[in-house]
Amino acid sequence: MISRKNMRRIVACSLFLGAMASGSAQAQEANASPKNSQYCSNIADAASDARFALQKQALAGMEKEIEGRIKVLEAKRAEYEEWLRRRNEVLEKADETIVMIYARMRPDAAALQLMNMDEEIAAAVIAKLNPRAASAVLNEMEPARAAQLANVITDAPKREKNPVRQN
Repeated sequence: MISRKNMRRIVACSLFLGAMASGSAQAQEANASPKNSQYCSNIADAASDARFALQKQALAGMEKEIEGRIKVLEAKRAEYEEWLRRRNEVLEKADETIVMIYARMRPDAAALQLMNMDEEIAAAVIAKLNPRAASAVLNEMEPARAAQLANVITDAPKREKNPVRQN
């Protein structure tokens, strides 16, 4: 383990060696004492090793951070796949012939029938209707039931039933 004092010397020598590599190295070399030059050249390998160790430590930290982010992304991907699976299950419940029947009905009649159906099947039928027909049917329903079906279509979390709104 390198002490702080030696680390400072190593850094100073690294800077000195870097300055020697530049164009003004000749002027500084003439001014530098031979003892300083010899010390810096003797610990050049140690300075290089210390720099490598710091870089290795920084890379290890970055690798851990990347692994953490990958885990978060994998969890989000799994969550999305589960949502997509549930959504497809709901949409499969509405047979195309049933959807065509409701598409040709008057909105008020379709609304009355869909209000009495299972909410997932009703939501699947409404989701498969064209937007104009679906909006007309939802418009004819009670607002609470229409909102409930819209939540099923969008897979929004169910809220507790509380008829009184609090502001």
